[in-house]
Amino acid sequence: MNDTIASPKQSVRSTSSVGISDSDIHPAPKDYRYGLHPYLSKRWRDHLDQFGELGFEALAGGYLYDDYIPYACRRDAWPAGGPPGSDLALMRKQHLDPNNVVFGVLEPMVGMGNGGRNLDLSNALATALNDWQIAEFVEPEDRLRASVVIVPDDAVAVVAEIEKRALDARFVQVQIFTGTTEPLGHRRFRPILEAAAHHGFPIGMHVGGRLGVRTASGWPSFYCEQHLSNTFAAQTQIMSLILDGVFDQLPSLKVIIIECGCAWSIGLGHRLDKLWQRMGSEVASLKHPPSHYLRQNFYFSTQPVEEPDNPEDLNYLFEQIGWDRLLYASDYPHWDFDDPRYAFKARISEEHKALLFRENAKKVYRIL
Repeated sequence: MNDTIASPKQSVRSTSSVGISDSDIHPAPKDYRYGLHPYLSKRWRDHLDQFGELGFEALAGGYLYDDYIPYACRRDAWPAGGPPGSDLALMRKQHLDPNNVVFGVLEPMVGMGNGGRNLDLSNALATALNDWQIAEFVEPEDRLRASVVIVPDDAVAVVAEIEKRALDARFVQVQIFTGTTEPLGHRRFRPILEAAAHHGFPIGMHVGGRLGVRTASGWPSFYCEQHLSNTFAAQTQIMSLILDGVFDQLPSLKVIIIECGCAWSIGLGHRLDKLWQRMGSEVASLKHPPSHYLRQNFYFSTQPVEEPDNPEDLNYLFEQIGWDRLLYASDYPHWDFDDPRYAFKARISEEHKALLFRENAKKVYRIL
């Protein structure tokens, strides 16, 4: 499979020259234990009822959020009879309608991460999540679009799942979490990236995964450590994809870094270029400096944005990253939700607002 985009999928209609595109909305099933059962075969329903899920690190306990932010969600987003993100009517009332969201990308964070030890189960859950997104969110709400949830450790199954969804315009990206078992530049993942590029899907690389909550130096003592360490996983993935030559092979492939911040990418590009200048013979096949690929093949969601003490300095940061590389993200219904009316304290020009809130998303997701 090459990097040539296949026959175009059905046209994805959004959008006008007004309104907001949101690259990060988190849906949830009405019941975490049984919400996906209607989309699973009897074999896997029975399996989950008897055994549950076995994570990749069986003894790794979660260290995610304190009790004051249960499920990492804002308290006013809890509907009657389900967790935050499970009630489409409430999502409309709290976010889609008042903020004039005309295009929103679903980023499921439930049911599985990057797969456990049982890949057959994880693949079944991924397919169920994909069917569930369409049936319960996208079909009844034409402003929403789905992500193709996959299990990267089974490239054969992933390619089949991408092929299955490729001509369905309701899917707009392939979703992979930052916490993979190995960095995504490794060759065993190349068929997945080839399939995504072939069908014009960007990779939506969202913070998270099933590899526990270790930092690069070991287990953290505090939530603050774990939360910030997610950024480092994104940096690792960027370095791997660039240095392993993915974008020389697949120049049309786009990667969206979601919920990991973005200001750090400036220094990362500078430092990679310096190392490449001194040790470039190690990666002699690279055709360009690393910052070239960072600038051409990566996008960044804005939540959580690194707000400088002087709000106007945000314009300087975004200029270095590239105004055409940034996608507004709300992270609804999480506790650190960014309301588009108040997310950026800097005075941003109307031209740049149009890119940030709408035009960049239309481009990378190929919205007409």
